[in-house]
Amino acid sequence: MQTIFYTDLLLGTIARQSVRGTIWTYLGVGVGVVTTFFVLTRFLTAEEIGLARVLIDAATLFIGLAQLGTSTSIVRFFPYFNEKGKQAVDSSPSDRETSADQYHGFFFWTVVIPLVGFCVFALVYWLCRIPISNYFQEKSPLFVNYFYFVLPLAFFMLYQLVFETSSNVLLRTVFPHSVVREFLVRVLLLVLYLLYAKRVLSLDGFVIGLCCVYAVAALCNIVYVFATEHISLRPDFSFPTRELVVNYLRYTGFLILSAAVTVFAPLLSSFMVSAQMGLEYNGIYTIALNIAVLVSIPARSMGAVAQPQLATAIKNDDMPAASVLIRQVSGSLLLVGSFLFLAIWINIDLIFYVLPNGSTYSLAKNAVFFLCLTQLLMTAFSILLPAINYSRYYYISLIFSLLLTVSLVLLNNLLIPRFGVDGAAMAMVTGQSLYFAGLLVFLLLVARINPVGLKHLGIFALLAVVLLANYVWTKYLSGMICNIWVDSILRSVVLLCPALWVGYRAGLSPEINFQIDKHIFKKH
Repeated sequence: MQTIFYTDLLLGTIARQSVRGTIWTYLGVGVGVVTTFFVLTRFLTAEEIGLARVLIDAATLFIGLAQLGTSTSIVRFFPYFNEKGKQAVDSSPSDRETSADQYHGFFFWTVVIPLVGFCVFALVYWLCRIPISNYFQEKSPLFVNYFYFVLPLAFFMLYQLVFETSSNVLLRTVFPHSVVREFLVRVLLLVLYLLYAKRVLSLDGFVIGLCCVYAVAALCNIVYVFATEHISLRPDFSFPTRELVVNYLRYTGFLILSAAVTVFAPLLSSFMVSAQMGLEYNGIYTIALNIAVLVSIPARSMGAVAQPQLATAIKNDDMPAASVLIRQVSGSLLLVGSFLFLAIWINIDLIFYVLPNGSTYSLAKNAVFFLCLTQLLMTAFSILLPAINYSRYYYISLIFSLLLTVSLVLLNNLLIPRFGVDGAAMAMVTGQSLYFAGLLVFLLLVARINPVGLKHLGIFALLAVVLLANYVWTKYLSGMICNIWVDSILRSVVLLCPALWVGYRAGLSPEINFQIDKHIFKKH
């Protein structure tokens, strides 16, 4: 019965919120496309793009450590603090105080623990200023000039994430995740880039403005949480049992170490390209990455909604429900991500043709392919790591994360000197492929969670067939078509439309078919 419950929940809460969230996310994508295609590449140099990227990446790495595992701990331990809150009644004004206390001081700890972590790692960051500066000084001296701006940027990004995650566990994901993170931040960044492009702001003002963008995002999330939920920041020292505290400390200890490598791994290529090749090449890599991340858009909404439900299923030791939930989420995301990947790669020449200064950024054409494949894997299987983190085997994630980081360091050092930006992308897809393969095997054999099915294989087969057809078209037919616009449009129609039909008729994602039948064909 619980398995059926979680299946219905996926088609209900997750589907509804992910659809609304995806609408906002795609609006943000529209803003991002305008930013990338008409502002960044036209008005900013590759070095300036690289500077903005490395500052954000450095702040992201910082908060991955400073949060002390809070973003994951919030999701994992909220069901324990909310056990009595499930029965709370707040239907009248007299019950508001009871409603505010129903979480037993949970949100007090979500604010205080990251603050402690920020202070500790700010001191560590300051102590490491000399070795970090020496690493970047030769190829990326501009980053060294703005070394200390990472701290305020990281502080605002940290509390944007904390209150976004708090909203997620309260099943309010659309505003903090989709509206703020995916839409508002992109709009504010677009305004910032335009002000800098028109020289209203100096480079110093641009970096300060970058910090202000995330300050606004954090403030919006804070106001939203307190405006929509009756929560309190008052501590409740009587509630957490000794066993719960010990479990939290043990879990968080492993999580801090895991975060040190998990957060660092995706950013490693950016740092190493900056240090070994310079900010200009990191700017080229950033544009390639900005194109590739379009593949992961659906995961940003659905994953945020699904994780609290996954945590509850695993807490209740309902592994069949967890397996169903993971297969449904990952299968749907894999199918949607595959078509986004195909749409990008089929039209990649047109993209660089339209892109201002496209001849400069087309150096990363092959990197786009590898980064799209990386994003596809992360889109489909990123839910596997939370599945381990929420289980009693959470400590295993540290081993996998360490292996991922070591492999990426070795691969980047091997491939960047030989292939440049393409080598960084090749290192990323190779490392992530090995990482997710390990997670799949572990979940299946040890945790009793079956995360994949035959439909996943069908989706990969369909993707491979269309990629092969696109290669044949490019090699033998594109030369016969003089106009690049006509070639891209014809290829998109001839290759994508039959693939869409096959995906629907084969039922590669029953959840997507259900939504199509319900909202388009009105069958339900």
